Amino acid sequence: MFLQTALNMFGGNAAASSSTSGSSSSGLSMILLLGVMVAVMYFTTIRPQKKRQKEEQAMRDNLAIGDEVTTVGGIMGRVVTIKEDSVVIETGADRTKIRFTRTAIGTNNTQQEKIEAERAAAKEAQDAARRERAEAAAAGRKKSKKNKDE
Repeated sequence: MFLQTALNMFGGNAAASSSTSGSSSSGLSMILLLGVMVAVMYFTTIRPQKKRQKEEQAMRDNLAIGDEVTTVGGIMGRVVTIKEDSVVIETGADRTKIRFTRTAIGTNNTQQEKIEAERAAAKEAQDAARRERAEAAAAGRKKSKKNKDE
């Protein structure tokens, strides 16, 4: 019925719709279809965008002096001063200082490097644990083989 209602709605076949079901169920199915479309739009576009905005705001709130940052315009530099709504960064070899609003900071390169280093360390730890388990299993097999031979 839902498919038929959708086809009737897009096909313009109102007579077939009213003959097979009442107008109240047709209106209800259209409202249901609209609700499903709104839910799909929310979960595919609005919710991920809000999540990204929260992460960006957290990154801007956690800026510290000495962090290497990149602005949304592509200027790279080191944070020198942080105020309520502005950040002063130092760029280039001649140490030029430029003042930006916090919202102009696109990425915190220092924070990203820390995250990448943590991921690499975690991966190394997992690999080491796997190697230890494999060696322990191999040693266990060798001991059981020796016991069988005796």
